[in-house]
Amino acid sequence: MNVYDEIAANDRKTLIIMLAFPVALFIVLFLISALLAGFDVLPPLESSIADNSVLNEGYEMTLKVFPWMVLVAFLWITYSYYKGGEMILNIANARPVDFEENRELYRLVENTAIMIGLPTPKIYLIEDESLNAFAIGRNPVTASIAVTEGLVKVLDKSELQSVIAHELAHINNHDTRLMLVIVAGIGCFIFFGQLLCRSTFRSSRRSRSKSNAKGAMFIIALGITCLVFGYLIAPILRFALSRRREYQADATAVRTTRDPEALIRALTKIAENPRVEVIDASPLAGNMCIANPAELGFISGLYSTHPQIEDRIATLNKLLVRGRAVY
Repeated sequence: MNVYDEIAANDRKTLIIMLAFPVALFIVLFLISALLAGFDVLPPLESSIADNSVLNEGYEMTLKVFPWMVLVAFLWITYSYYKGGEMILNIANARPVDFEENRELYRLVENTAIMIGLPTPKIYLIEDESLNAFAIGRNPVTASIAVTEGLVKVLDKSELQSVIAHELAHINNHDTRLMLVIVAGIGCFIFFGQLLCRSTFRSSRRSRSKSNAKGAMFIIALGITCLVFGYLIAPILRFALSRRREYQADATAVRTTRDPEALIRALTKIAENPRVEVIDASPLAGNMCIANPAELGFISGLYSTHPQIEDRIATLNKLLVRGRAVY
């Protein structure tokens, strides 16, 4: 499989995963609605179905609630689409770098962007001795790339260019926009899930009315639906999508630099010290980095936003035939 085959395969898998998001939300909402119907917690419905079974009641409630959940998520994502990049740069405490401050870095980013066919993104520096980098932006014109001071100091020129090419590949492949939308969507469900559960629980404690208690249980159940989807279901799909995109960015970087050995060396060095203290506590920023800045213990294989460095290197080695890459 050459680089172009790798990109095409990842695009197909990405489409499948993206379609799975609304399907998974609908299924989770239906299961919880059916469970509520079984406990007679659902509010009265004007059903057009003669058989008022638990499944039918749950299905009708799902049809009523699902569009509103999608609408709220859409509005939230729209806001994050325009403001998310600034938020992530602020989380990372990244500061802008101009040509006069670091000419070598600026020229390297500029030349690599020309090779890919992109305008030069804004360049940011993270004051940390670790080795990591990320790109952000809703399109190539508004895109930014951030690198740590440690990355600039430790990597040689070819290795640093391969990392820059990887991040620019995310911009060129629209990964930064895609991941920003997905992460914002998941954050929406988590935020409103917590809001519904907390506010309704507090108000129900002040009211002893049975009708109010029943309505409160229903709203809490909706909050639980949001939390289940945000914390358990959607992250699995998101992390699978992120892993695919990392492989694709590696492949695109190789196609750009024609030097897979440089990217292999860079990934090997990055794996020794990827942790950025201001980033590792934020899943939003961590998802954008070239290497995951935080591990999740025994569930890291399921919830890791990045494939293992060893797996990425093995994939890159497959692009080498008799000492040279297949392009």
